[in-house]
Amino acid sequence: MAELENPSVMSKLIAFLSSLLERVAESNDQTRRVTTQSQRVSVFHGLSRPTITIQSYLERIFKYANCSPSCFVVAYVYLDRFTHRQPSLPINSFNVHRLLITSVMVAAKFLDDLYYNNAYYAKVGGISTKEMNFLELDFLFGLGFELNVTPNTFHAYFSYLQKEMTLLQPLSLVVVPSSRSVITFNDDEASHQKQQLAV
Repeated sequence: MAELENPSVMSKLIAFLSSLLERVAESNDQTRRVTTQSQRVSVFHGLSRPTITIQSYLERIFKYANCSPSCFVVAYVYLDRFTHRQPSLPINSFNVHRLLITSVMVAAKFLDDLYYNNAYYAKVGGISTKEMNFLELDFLFGLGFELNVTPNTFHAYFSYLQKEMTLLQPLSLVVVPSSRSVITFNDDEASHQKQQLAV
């Protein structure tokens, strides 16, 4: 999508995705603390929470991975599929970074003609090549190797992200000729379908 080639759109997309993933991780961390609900520990879990923020991590991946911007939307689709197929592995602050680097790498390999190898992505992600290989394999099995994203699915996820990014923009004050002030959003709510996404 040509819109994704715009640097301001990508910076907003990264900011929104990181905000969304932070909220999901915090919510799942809180759920784990207050309930006895068991969450499976997997290869994606770190021993401690990474010190780098999710937004900084996504920005780092965007800067160094040199993958097409569409990979970030497809990575989001993959994360959503993964959480649906692996309900005992919810996204939390111990696994979100590893899930991100893996989902972007898998998306780049599936979408792009040219992409870096696992050793490069491991360096970008701050993990070993051996760990990156395990993460990729576990992620692919977790997805059931369902990597194809139809144009309709891509558009639905991208539209959802666009809508949410627009809603997060500050309200704009519009002056109407009758000198009354009206607060409006820069979005046509009626043109979007509601999507319920796990991530």
